Parts: sequence; structure tokens; C-alpha cells
Amino acid sequence: MIRVLLADDQSLVTEGLKALLSLEDDLEIVGEARNGQEVLQQIEPLKPDIILMDIRMPIMDGVATTKQLSEHFPNVKVLVLTTFDEDDYVIQALRFGAKGYLLKDTPTEELARVIRAVNEGYSQLSPGILQKLMSKVKPQPSREYHQGWEELTAREKEVLKLIATGASNAEIAEHLYLSLGTVKNHVTHILRRLDLRDRTQAALLAQSYFELEN
Repeated sequence: MIRVLLADDQSLVTEGLKALLSLEDDLEIVGEARNGQEVLQQIEPLKPDIILMDIRMPIMDGVATTKQLSEHFPNVKVLVLTTFDEDDYVIQALRFGAKGYLLKDTPTEELARVIRAVNEGYSQLSPGILQKLMSKVKPQPSREYHQGWEELTAREKEVLKLIATGASNAEIAEHLYLSLGTVKNHVTHILRRLDLRDRTQAALLAQSYFELEN
């Protein structure tokens, strides 16, 4: 069971999320917080696995709370769920350790899938946010490939190219006619061979690699 703490200062939002996510058999809503200060106070007693975090909250916002969590409770994963997709918010939240960044118009089924993926250690971004982020911090093509690039198989490069579009593991599996387990193995190999922390780093690096090959 994945223990989820909801952090949002709008009670209508938290009540709606609680009602919808509680329908998922493997998700348990363990509590609610109206600001970052309440989030930090509830970590020890509630022991959440995932915090579904809004960005703009009174007293302590989502970015500052994410920073505090990464420093004091690194095992708790933050998934930002907000209406704001401004570059500064996205970059700061990811820099301070958020594992995902979704907009509140994300369908419930997709949100539940992302919660599970983040719990398993994957980073997840809404496709639109990923493209926006890549255009802002896109690395310049290098004369040399990143260490480990030559170790990637042709199939792993195909998977990496799809990761760069924001595709989920399930979407990659469908596109390449592979099983979900095979895709997960490919992603694990890619991150290990390129010495990357998560799929967000892989996506940001991928464009320069493929430009170099074209």
C-alpha cells in the first residue's frame, strides 16, 4: 500500500483528490496539510511514502517544503500537483528534489499511475512541462558523447528517444511492441550506463545526443 499525504490549501481540491484516489486499491490517503509547515509536522506521525504537493501555499510554499524534505526526510518522495507551470517553479522544485511535476488537469487514472511510478523511484513530468523544460535548459551538442553512450544498444537508444518526448513506460511499450517489464529493464540499463539519476536527466541529455548523430 502506498501512503499518500495531500498538501494543498484548497479544501475542495484535497477532498476531491481524496475521494478519487481512495478508489485505487493500492493507494491510501493518510492525511492532509494546508501548508508546508503542516506537511513537516505530519511526516513522523503519518510516515507517508508520497506527498502530493501544491506549489503555492501560505506560511511555507511547496518549493521551500520540498527543499526541507530533501534535507531532513530524503526517503519521502514529492510529486508536485499544481496549476502553475512557470519555468522557475518547475526548475526549483526539481532542483530541490521533487520526483514529479504534474498539472491539476491531469486525469485521475494518469495521476494514480504517476504516483505508483514515483513510488518505484521514477521521475515523471507532464509532457508539456518536459518539453518546456528541455527548451530552457537544453544542453548544447558536444563534440564527444556522454560516457556510456557507446554501450547503449540500438533498442535502448529508441527507448531513450521516446523518454525525451515525455512518454511513459507504458506508452513506450505500446509504441515499440515490448512488454512493460522489458521497457523498465531498458530504462534501468540506460540510467546505469549513462550514470544518470533519473529519466528527467536522461530526457534532457537525449536531444543533444540525437542531434550529434544526425
